[in-house]
Amino acid sequence: MKLLSGIEFANPGFFWLLIIIPLVIAWYVWKNKQMQGNLRMSAIKGFLPNKKSKYTRLRHYGIVLTVLTFIFLIIALARPQTAFSWQNSTTEGIDIVIATDISGSMLSEDLKPNRLEAGKNIAIDFIKDRPDDRIGLVVFSGESFTQCPLTIDHDVLINLFKGISNGMIEDGTAIGMGLATAVNRLKDSEAKSKVVILLTDGSNTTGSIPPATAAEIAKKMNVRVYTVGIGTKGFAPYPVKTPFGIQYQQVPVTIDESTLSNIATITGGKYFRATNNEKLKQIYQQIDKMEKAKIAVTQYHKKTEAFLPFALVALLLLLIQFLLKNTLFKGALT
Repeated sequence: MKLLSGIEFANPGFFWLLIIIPLVIAWYVWKNKQMQGNLRMSAIKGFLPNKKSKYTRLRHYGIVLTVLTFIFLIIALARPQTAFSWQNSTTEGIDIVIATDISGSMLSEDLKPNRLEAGKNIAIDFIKDRPDDRIGLVVFSGESFTQCPLTIDHDVLINLFKGISNGMIEDGTAIGMGLATAVNRLKDSEAKSKVVILLTDGSNTTGSIPPATAAEIAKKMNVRVYTVGIGTKGFAPYPVKTPFGIQYQQVPVTIDESTLSNIATITGGKYFRATNNEKLKQIYQQIDKMEKAKIAVTQYHKKTEAFLPFALVALLLLLIQFLLKNTLFKGALT
């Protein structure tokens, strides 16, 4: 039973004894009245004023001390305990590698300001919302490389993320190579959950490792892959430099959804399609919910007996009552 914050009582049933206190007080009042006599007289002029003892006003000290002693004794019998508790929380961190396509087609502006920048901005928000996870970054186009290894220093990761752009490597879309590089970053990971988020807007056109092979490697390493096809349906505006400035051409959107779905299925992940900025944001939010860090919490409770102070107070009150009765008030109140 908990009556006060941080205080628990092991034997709260003893508090029922408090019912006796009003009965004791009532008995004392009744007895006190019975002990007082009445004397009738025609006049009191012949009587000198009876000088009362200076202790008379304290004649009820006995019942007060008795009641207080009883209260503290009951509290002691109820065994108050101080309860201390704490938690040891261990984050079983998730290791995540974001593998993003930086090929020329990612400059299409069906997402704003374009696919690449939209993907970067939304991914950065995702990173900020997962402070307990190690996250890395892989970029791919005609080839692939690690822009940032797994790190808990998200400020460094975000700065490197902001720095990626089209043209860093030769053009093309090596989905299999991008996935393989991401999986390779996770091969030595001891995390409970290992995840790759792969974003692309096209089909695998180059690279020495087919996407399905990379997916099988991921499966063997217990890496779950979430694939995201980024781009609208049909055609998308693509900026082309001309002698007259930037001109826009409508280019077909050629996302290989079958391959991306197959990668996700093999690895136990999921395929998403982002046709606009809001949809891409929602996809990251869904992944964020599905890949929450698992917290192993162990609770410890330590209880310390706290009845002794109450028992000592009860004993002290009894001692005071005994001393007063046999010294200061001896014979004064009879």
